[in-house]
Amino acid sequence: MNKKRVERIWRREGLKVPQRQPKRGRLWLNDGSCIRLKPERPNHVWAYDFVEDRTHDGRKLRMLNIVDEFTREALAIRVARRLNSTDVIDALSDLFILRGVPGHIRSDNGPEFIAKAVQAWITAVGAQTAYITPGSPWENGYIESFNARLRDEFLNGEIFYTLQEAKILIEAWRRQYNTVRPHSSLRYRPPAPEILLWPTPPAALKGAAPATAKPDQPPCN
Repeated sequence: MNKKRVERIWRREGLKVPQRQPKRGRLWLNDGSCIRLKPERPNHVWAYDFVEDRTHDGRKLRMLNIVDEFTREALAIRVARRLNSTDVIDALSDLFILRGVPGHIRSDNGPEFIAKAVQAWITAVGAQTAYITPGSPWENGYIESFNARLRDEFLNGEIFYTLQEAKILIEAWRRQYNTVRPHSSLRYRPPAPEILLWPTPPAALKGAAPATAKPDQPPCN
C-alpha cells in the first residue's frame, strides 16, 4: 500500500483527492508581534460581507451581513434583490444610530466596500476601514464563519417564494442566532441572550396602587 494506490482507490470510489494547499505567510513586525487587527471589546471591530441566494423563481437574492467580531452578534442582515454602496451606507447609518460608531469596519475589497462614497462616509463619522489583503478571505474569518453558519444552518434548508418571505424568515433566524443559539467561542452561550427579570423588581412596583380590601369582605386580622 502506497500513496498512489490510495489515490486510485479514492478516485474509483468517487471521492476527490484534496489539493495540496500552499503555505500562507503571516504579517509580522520585526519584534515578532502580529499586526492584524483583533477585536478587544464590543463595538471595536465590525465586519461585513455579502451572501447570495435565489428565490424559487430563480431570481437572485442578496444579503449584507454585519457582525460584531468581539461579541459574535449578528447586528443586521439587509436583504434585497440588489445591494450597492448606497445600501451599505444606509445599513451602517441605521446601526450607528442604534449602537454607536465602531472603531473599525473590516471587509474585503468588493466594489461596494471600496467605493469612494463609502470610504468618505465612514471616515466622516469617525470610524476606520480595515480592508483585508485581496484574495485572503481567512483574514476576515469572523464574517466568513458567520456566512457559513447562515448557509449551512438556514439557507440550504429553506425555499423562498418571495422577497418579503425571505426578509421575514432571515430576520427571525438572525434573532434566534443572537438570543438562543449557543456559540462554542462564547462558552456555549448566545451572543445577546434575552434577559427576563422574575420576580418583578421593587423599583417597578413603586407606582402601583396599594391593595385594598373589597367593600363586601371584612379586612383580615
